Amino acid sequence: MTDIVAEKASGAEGRASAVVAPEDAVRIVRELRTEVAKRVLGQEEVVEEVLLTILAGGHALLIGAPGLAKTLLVRSLAESLDLSFRRIQFTPDLVPSDITGTELLEEDPQSGQRAFRFVRGPIFANIVLADEINRAPPRTQAALLEAMQERTVTAAGRTMPLPRPFFVLATQNPIEQEGTYPLPEAQLDRFLFAINVGYPAFEDELAILRATTGRVDGEINPVAGAAELEALQGLVRDVAISEPVLRYVTELIRATRPGEPNLPARVQKYVRWGAGPRAGQAMVLGAKAHALLRGRMAVAPVDVQRVARPVLRHRVLTNFAAEAEGVRAEELIADVLAHIPAPRSDIRI
Repeated sequence: MTDIVAEKASGAEGRASAVVAPEDAVRIVRELRTEVAKRVLGQEEVVEEVLLTILAGGHALLIGAPGLAKTLLVRSLAESLDLSFRRIQFTPDLVPSDITGTELLEEDPQSGQRAFRFVRGPIFANIVLADEINRAPPRTQAALLEAMQERTVTAAGRTMPLPRPFFVLATQNPIEQEGTYPLPEAQLDRFLFAINVGYPAFEDELAILRATTGRVDGEINPVAGAAELEALQGLVRDVAISEPVLRYVTELIRATRPGEPNLPARVQKYVRWGAGPRAGQAMVLGAKAHALLRGRMAVAPVDVQRVARPVLRHRVLTNFAAEAEGVRAEELIADVLAHIPAPRSDIRI
């Protein structure tokens, strides 16, 4: 069920705190991109969105066809961050204890006494790749999503904290739906970003063929550890956001909800359910992370616009009329961005 790629001692105990300046954040992220690019060619936008998710302290859902290096990307990122990594292949027969762990009855060879010992599951890692999360039944999905939200696991009568930092990067195949258990909307909302992983450009695909059919090369060098990453996450929270930009985020979120005033016409017609307050939190944190990656300690409207699609695409739920007429959530998000005026700013991407 699990593929252990790296397992290092991690956690808050005994770990020295790190201090990271804004210029250090830009350098670290640039070096992370360089290391990941040794194995993952192209997909720059996907890599950036995964990095934004991690800096914001959230979880991401990677949606794409098989063979687009989703697993390789996550594994490479874990190695470049020097974090423990576990991969869980979700299957219809996976049960919650396969993820969280289970109790085993053991006998002491000296005394002959028997006692239960809890064996930790693959969820106890810094980065957990949930491969094809929609292949597992709802009960197993719920066990993972509870850990994502609470960052703890309750088993054998006690609650155990998960390692810090802790991220779940889940993959989902949008093509093959036979034998799948689609994630409920409330569980999808737990993911900070939904990231679309598309096919590479021609030159990138040519480079992939050239690089992967010869001798394997591309050893990943660690760029930062858990302490530096937690310091970066703290720095993201320190990025300022003005009241006009905060109001802009609020207006964008509310413009996805049918029944609200001043909606784009197609949103009113085609949206069944709009984004909730958690989407606003995700948009603010994602925008702060994006501003930090650009070397700024204040959020601009362009930062909000950059993260709007990965924040909203799994939270704007279309109705039957939209499905019948082929209207996608991406188009409705574009309508919202065009409809709500952004505050004035001189900053451009």
